[in-house]
Amino acid sequence: MIPGFAQRKRFSDLSEQDVIALAISSEEDDARIYRTYAQKLRDEFPDSAALFDDMAAEEDEHRSVLIALHQKRFGDTIPMIRREHVSGYYARKPVWLIENLSLDRIRSEARGMEQAAEAFYLKAAAQTTDAATRDLLGKLAAAEATHDQKAGAMEDTHLNESARSNEDSDAHRKFILTWVQPGLAGLMDGSVSTLAPIFATAFATQNTHTTFLVGLAASVGAGISMGFTEAASDDGQLSGRGSPIKRGIAAGVMTTIGGLGHTLPYLIPDFWTATITAILIVFVELWAIAWIQNKYMETPIMRAVFQVVLGGGLVFAAGALIGGG
Repeated sequence: MIPGFAQRKRFSDLSEQDVIALAISSEEDDARIYRTYAQKLRDEFPDSAALFDDMAAEEDEHRSVLIALHQKRFGDTIPMIRREHVSGYYARKPVWLIENLSLDRIRSEARGMEQAAEAFYLKAAAQTTDAATRDLLGKLAAAEATHDQKAGAMEDTHLNESARSNEDSDAHRKFILTWVQPGLAGLMDGSVSTLAPIFATAFATQNTHTTFLVGLAASVGAGISMGFTEAASDDGQLSGRGSPIKRGIAAGVMTTIGGLGHTLPYLIPDFWTATITAILIVFVELWAIAWIQNKYMETPIMRAVFQVVLGGGLVFAAGALIGGG
């Protein structure tokens, strides 16, 4: 027997009072989720925050109507029943798992909350044989459909084309500053700065195992250094570059990946096969960095090529000459 499931009721076993109580608790939970979204978005995306404030107010109104219905039919004592008490009932993701998602994803989650509730009530209404219960579930489904329509209307009210464009632009800018910029800096550092020690070792020793160990140490060490440097350089409060932890992770991971790209070929025992493979990977890495600079940082492609490909080529040549000498 699976722990926790034995204590759950099937939806078909719920009384009409239980269904109303379940709807009341669900409306309360959804209002709290929308207010959490509004609080999170208020500083950066005030128009979307206003949207979620209105949606929370809508949920409060529906909860009040359901409470009044319960008082009329069953009295003041509302049974304590929640989503997790009912087997098969649609679940909400914990707020802490989704509150750090993008603006568009949060909007999508909100619309999905209403649509999932409507679909569940419609399915439940189709399965029941009790006319009164079917009527009640049908009304709940209609209410959820109305919520979804009102959510769309409120989105049009609060998020006109100008507001949506501004918020999307701000979200894109934050993504660039928090993830792309430090990640790109890390990838450039890892790809370019490790070229000299790796290829100097390779040509000096012509030993693939030794070269691999030097490359691994250089890549991991550079990743740790870049990660801590990025995280400690700016707390993001004034610059608007976002969480220093996120930036540090982006810089550190991408630095390590940049160095490992041309280190891993030295797992190949044959020296020249490993070296030629590593050189080809370096070529791909440098052009990929130039493309990312052009796409996300709007750096002219010729300048990006000059900075990255030519600079990387010079570093590679220096390592090869030093190692070969």
